[in-house]
Amino acid sequence: MIEKIKLIEDKAIRALDSIKNLKELELFKVEILGKKGELTSVMKSLMNVKAENRPLIGKLVNESKEKILEKLTSVESHLVTEFKRAKLKKERVDISLPGKKVETACEHILTQTMREIRDIFMGMGFEVVDGPEIESVYNNFDALNISKSHPSRSTQDTFYISEDSLLRTQTSGMQIRYMKEVEPPLRMISIGKVYRPDFDVTHTPMFHQIEGLMVGENVSFANLKSILRTFSEKLFSQANVRFRPHYFPFTEPSAEMDIECGICKGKGCRSCKHTGWLEILGCGMVHPNVLKEVGIDPNKYQGFAFGMGVERVAMLKNKISDLRLFFDNDIRFLKQFK
Repeated sequence: MIEKIKLIEDKAIRALDSIKNLKELELFKVEILGKKGELTSVMKSLMNVKAENRPLIGKLVNESKEKILEKLTSVESHLVTEFKRAKLKKERVDISLPGKKVETACEHILTQTMREIRDIFMGMGFEVVDGPEIESVYNNFDALNISKSHPSRSTQDTFYISEDSLLRTQTSGMQIRYMKEVEPPLRMISIGKVYRPDFDVTHTPMFHQIEGLMVGENVSFANLKSILRTFSEKLFSQANVRFRPHYFPFTEPSAEMDIECGICKGKGCRSCKHTGWLEILGCGMVHPNVLKEVGIDPNKYQGFAFGMGVERVAMLKNKISDLRLFFDNDIRFLKQFK
């Protein structure tokens, strides 16, 4: 038994000298000191030793165990130090290397466009208001002087929810809501989603519209032209615009505003259909019937209104050919507008 203990001790010391990593050290602990290890087996076999010899054998086992543990602690300390040194060398950061490029998110191009338009009109004293997307037929059509027979009221052009409510087809309904709550003089713009049953390269069932309104004494078409020309200059960096006569039920006189084509500079190209101009918005002086409907005296107050599609503006400013790209959520397209 004494020789066996000595052999186990010598074997353990030699094994510890040859261990090269912490994994091998763990295997050694199991083999020698574990529940089924060699030294543990010797301790369990003490019951088979004569009673008078047990104290001596037990003492020898404990002494061997202490020597092995002392050696093991020293080896383990050395291996841990070497492991940390190797890990530090492997993970060391070279501060002279350029930093890694981090992909950052950005606002959607439509959000950027709406924010830019909003900021321009806020800078000219317009208040930004919001309203419900489920609108009454009265606010969406009746109060805006749109006749019962007007084509825009048909189910082919409007999403009806009930006989008296619908998904708004325009943000013009906010003009009615605002004029009923605020006395002139007033300036407001409304930005929001509108809905119409169209879907092609220039139309989607849901799109964004901006409606503007100004009412006060001595407000004229000249004021309207000045504000829209300033808007064009700030947004498109050019104020070369033109106004063409048009018809809208809620304005009289009415006009459409074009801006000079930014691609051909007015010379004519495929983008502007060789006219040199691009349509951007509709506008006009608020119809007296609309003012009467909201309780404003048209003999004392005049006003103008204008409306534009956000997608249309974004397409013109960024030379985008297909409106559906805004809603496809293709990262390759969206990341161009960081």
